[in-house]
Amino acid sequence: RPQPDGSLRADATVTLVAGEGPVTALVDTGGPWGGQDLLAKLAARGVAPEGVTHLVCTHGHSDHVGNLNLFPAATLVLGYDVCHGAGCYVPNGLAKGQPYVLDPGHLEVVATPGHTRSHVSLVVRATSLGTVVVAGDLFEREGDQEEWGALSEDPQEQERSRRRAVAMADVIIPGHGPPFHVIKEWGEEEEE
Repeated sequence: RPQPDGSLRADATVTLVAGEGPVTALVDTGGPWGGQDLLAKLAARGVAPEGVTHLVCTHGHSDHVGNLNLFPAATLVLGYDVCHGAGCYVPNGLAKGQPYVLDPGHLEVVATPGHTRSHVSLVVRATSLGTVVVAGDLFEREGDQEEWGALSEDPQEQERSRRRAVAMADVIIPGHGPPFHVIKEWGEEEEE
C-alpha cells in the first residue's frame, strides 16, 4: 500500500502446504515484524516450528524471508539455493530451469524468474482444487496487470514465467493477497 511519504507498506502472503505426505512446507515467511503472529497461526493448525520440513522462499526480499530463523531444522530453498542444516548446500538444476522435487508427483519448486532473477514458485499437484502454484511475487495479487512490471527486475522474463504458471495452474496464490482461480477459455490461458 502506498503511503503519503512515498514509501510502501507490504507483507508477503505466507502459505502452509501440509498433507499426508512427508513434506510440511512453508512458502515465504513474511517480514520479521510478524514472527510471533506466524508462530501463533501455525500452532493453531497444530504445526510446531520443528514440524516444518521445508521453507521455500520465492525470492530474497525482506517481506518474504523475515522469519527464516524460526525454522532452523527445515531444508531451505531460497531462490536457486537449496540448503540442509548448517550451511550444507545441495546441488540442483533450478538455475538451468529444472524443477527441484520435494515430493514426487505432488510438490516441486520451479524457476519463475523475472520479479528477481532467481525467483521460484512451488507447484502443488493433486489437491482438491487441482494444481496450485504458490507464486510469490510472480503475481503480486489478483488483477495486478497494471503494476507488476514496475516492480520487476526483468519484465519480459517475468511475463514468460507468468504465462507458464497460468498454463499449469488451476489456482494461483500470489505474493500479496488471497488465492485466485485461473480461467482457461477458448483454448487460451487467461487469469481470472
